[in-house]
Amino acid sequence: MKISEYAIKNNQFTLVMVLMVVALGISTLLGMPRSEDPELNAPIFPVVVVYPGTNPKDMEELVVKPLEKEIYGLENMKRIRTSIFDGLAVLSVEYRYNVNVDDKYQELEREVNSLRPKLPQDIYSIEVKKIDPSNVNILQIALVSENASRDKLNRAADDLQDALEQVPGLKNVEVQGIPDRLIRIDIQPDKMMQLKVPLTLISGALQSEVANIPGGSINQGNKTYSVKTNNGFNNLEEIKNVVVSSRNGSSILLKDLASIYFDYGPETHITRLNGHRSVIVIAALKKGENISRVQKAYLPVIEKFKGALPSNIDLVLHFDQAQQVRDRLSDLGIDFIIAISLVLITLLPLGTRASLVVMIAIPLSLGIGIILLNLLGYNLNQLSIVGLVVALGLLVDDSIVVVENIERWIREGHSRLEATIKGTRQIGMAVLGCTATLIIAFMPLAFMPEASGEFIRSLPVSVIATIIGSMIVALTIVPYLSSILLKNNHAEQDNIFLRGLQRLIHGTYARLLDKALKHPAFTLVIAAAVFLLSLLLIPVIGTSLFPSSEKPQFLIDISTPAQSSVFYTDAVSREIEKDLKNVREVQYFASNTGKGNPRIYYNVNQQNERSDFAELFVQLYPGTDPVKKIAIIEQLRKKWTPYTGAKVEVKNFEQGNAMISPVEVRIKGENLDTLQQLASKVEALLNHTEGTLYINNPIKNLKSDIRIRINKEKAQQLGVPTINISRTVRMAVAGYPAGTYTPPDRDNEEYQLLVTVPRAPYPDMSVFNNLYVNANDGSAIPLLQLVTINFESSQQTINHYNKIRSATVNAFVKKGYLNADVINEVVKKMDRLQLPKGYSYQMGGELEGKNESFSGFGTIILATLFLFIAVLVLQFKTFKSTLIVLSVIPLGIVGAVAALLITGNSLSFVATIGIVALAGIEVKNTILLVDFTNQLREQGMELMPAIEEAGEKRFLPIILTTFTAIGGLIPIAWSSNPLIAPLAIVMIGGLISSTLLSRIVTPVVYKLIPPKIKTQPQEEKQKG
Repeated sequence: MKISEYAIKNNQFTLVMVLMVVALGISTLLGMPRSEDPELNAPIFPVVVVYPGTNPKDMEELVVKPLEKEIYGLENMKRIRTSIFDGLAVLSVEYRYNVNVDDKYQELEREVNSLRPKLPQDIYSIEVKKIDPSNVNILQIALVSENASRDKLNRAADDLQDALEQVPGLKNVEVQGIPDRLIRIDIQPDKMMQLKVPLTLISGALQSEVANIPGGSINQGNKTYSVKTNNGFNNLEEIKNVVVSSRNGSSILLKDLASIYFDYGPETHITRLNGHRSVIVIAALKKGENISRVQKAYLPVIEKFKGALPSNIDLVLHFDQAQQVRDRLSDLGIDFIIAISLVLITLLPLGTRASLVVMIAIPLSLGIGIILLNLLGYNLNQLSIVGLVVALGLLVDDSIVVVENIERWIREGHSRLEATIKGTRQIGMAVLGCTATLIIAFMPLAFMPEASGEFIRSLPVSVIATIIGSMIVALTIVPYLSSILLKNNHAEQDNIFLRGLQRLIHGTYARLLDKALKHPAFTLVIAAAVFLLSLLLIPVIGTSLFPSSEKPQFLIDISTPAQSSVFYTDAVSREIEKDLKNVREVQYFASNTGKGNPRIYYNVNQQNERSDFAELFVQLYPGTDPVKKIAIIEQLRKKWTPYTGAKVEVKNFEQGNAMISPVEVRIKGENLDTLQQLASKVEALLNHTEGTLYINNPIKNLKSDIRIRINKEKAQQLGVPTINISRTVRMAVAGYPAGTYTPPDRDNEEYQLLVTVPRAPYPDMSVFNNLYVNANDGSAIPLLQLVTINFESSQQTINHYNKIRSATVNAFVKKGYLNADVINEVVKKMDRLQLPKGYSYQMGGELEGKNESFSGFGTIILATLFLFIAVLVLQFKTFKSTLIVLSVIPLGIVGAVAALLITGNSLSFVATIGIVALAGIEVKNTILLVDFTNQLREQGMELMPAIEEAGEKRFLPIILTTFTAIGGLIPIAWSSNPLIAPLAIVMIGGLISSTLLSRIVTPVVYKLIPPKIKTQPQEEKQKG
């Protein structure tokens, strides 16, 4: 090929290019962003509506339905999931994955803003949120103390927050686990009644004092000055002396009506570390930053801060994702070294000098691949690195084929330079064809749709980038190095490994091939039978989507009876903590009562505040075997199922896109009572399905509310506006926020001014006693004269799926059961369940995720198949040669399925990817065989001798490239990572079966349908 000759003849230019690749590759590798998992930029936008005082049904009619109607009509809308609570609605708006995320966010924001005037005017807020993939916290730090005051602990947390905010690579530094700071303004109802001061006057006076109104600007001489007014408070005394009203020349001050003092709000999020009282400080990584580099910046800050803490406060950095990333990348680095070592061993038959040429090609190919990966906007994460390791076994193929062909020409008596030029020219088109087929094989994986495709995409892209690099190296740098390093006129007897392998090939393969060619029909029948048998094994191994994470960490979710107090839930949490202390593998457990643990995993979000919920984030000691972790999880599940007075769920982290649980049954219909009845039936159905665990029916129980019914007729007679009654109730129960106060000497401290009545932090029914409501004339009317108070039952939540009311009952799957088997059993039972007219069911969870992950995949595979055919037709100029090459694909499936069966793995999403990629490798090897057979026939050799000679001579490079590919994959297959191990297992099994079977089957197929080959004239042969 011209490019090879150019690289050889312009060796100084080639050397400069080699040095450039080395320099750029090292520079890119050191500067690339690093993360543990790929960044998922999902087009999902939560629309959060806060409308205090509304029940779910009113919120549904007044707010949710108008919003859903308009939003659902937007282009590329996929679905809307809506959850409606008291005073709150969350619409999860999800677009299709082929959209521009930023454009769709702006479109949705415009649409919601345009609807705002049509919605109730007293809605507190409507916010369109954007889910940022970089918002996963990389740090979770606990400030632990059993006896430090709240103020000291809170100030220490604030100071740590300030220190971490100075680190350039960190963002979203937050403090959690401590109540809000308050300045309580406890109004004395009897004094308000006596002085006839309405509540609105008090809140208005406070709000006017904290309002910051710009004064504008004035010109004086040649300058312009901004006018600032000095609003706000400087100390507590100023708040106490706020003038509420002036009458008859005297002022009524706030302190005349209320008690004003510093306080804390109710504890809604109680946090502990290893059972000890603590406050949590968290931080996330800015997008595009290198986590390892940022760690070097924040660790000294944390150490310095820890050294300055009082003796009764300890700082524990119990979650540091940078350390996990370093350990993960270190493990993959070790796998990489092992893979290179194994590849080196497989290169021994080539000889020392030829092996040196190939080994030099490895870092150069990887360098080009890393440079391309960075240019395409991908970072270094576990999947992109796995892609590089997978590519390691493939990138040497081109170099091996080129070097082996050059050496064969040298052994036949040609000079080193002549052998290099002629050998590369002979094999060049085959190398291009092999590279094209490999790229085509991985292209479907790069274009996989939906979240699963985005999650896995960095793997095929890194493989494709590296393969392109290997092709460039094989056709330029390898010929250049071969022309310098290879020996002239050496015989194959010089290499003991080559001599032994040649003898083995001639003694076994040649004889077996000769027998197969004599009985072609029988050979194909056996091959077909083996293939069909492998297909029958697929139902035996089962299918799945993504495996659980192997990280030594898991979650424990605690749900107490609906509406339990936060203190009851915390008591249950403490009992669970006692059991965890007895598990010696547990290093840390971070307890969160009233709220979920902060987001520390890419597909698990923090649970919202709920008094009847607690979550424990459990971390085992680093290096804990994944099998041991699963055993601990199963042991705890057995211990806590059932659990008296609560529901305790031990959950492993899952790989791939987010889902509530593998088994989800979504029932759709309009009547809430009917939905509740059907959900109960589905719950019973799941309870009686073998293999289910942790069945959850969120609408099983109604909640009890306190209903305050206003006697509107009486209120009108007494001149009391109903809004005054609602404000008085809110002031007494929740408090009425009237502004904020920041001490001049503590900028990071903010206090909320809360107007309320004298009461405990958690009010009870007695709070309604001695409450007064102001009439229009200022007179005070007892609240209990205007209202009746009683209890009522109502739905805890109303859910919608694409505008239709729905209820979702979900379940997890026990260990030892395949998700697919349990789901299929549930589908069978649901199909037999008689649903009323107008009601239907839909499976969510893993089945929905699987359907979405492979939606459109058939089209991609079809396009890939035609691209395969197009490349092969372009190379061979005949359909028969193309058919011969493609006949090898089923043979790899045999080994892939057998490998999964032997190792106990199911046919997962990643394993399926491995089978698709395997096709390209099989085709690549077969191209070498068919191309050489055609060349021999072009040179005048008869059909049978050409088949036999090509089979024997091409067996060596094919077996070497197979060994190198397997060598590169073995460390991944041996790893404990259940996400990537099945990929390598499938490819190793498929390579073994296709290499052994296709070397027999392909020549047989070639004999049965030999392509028409035009013999070259004698002068063409001599020239070649």
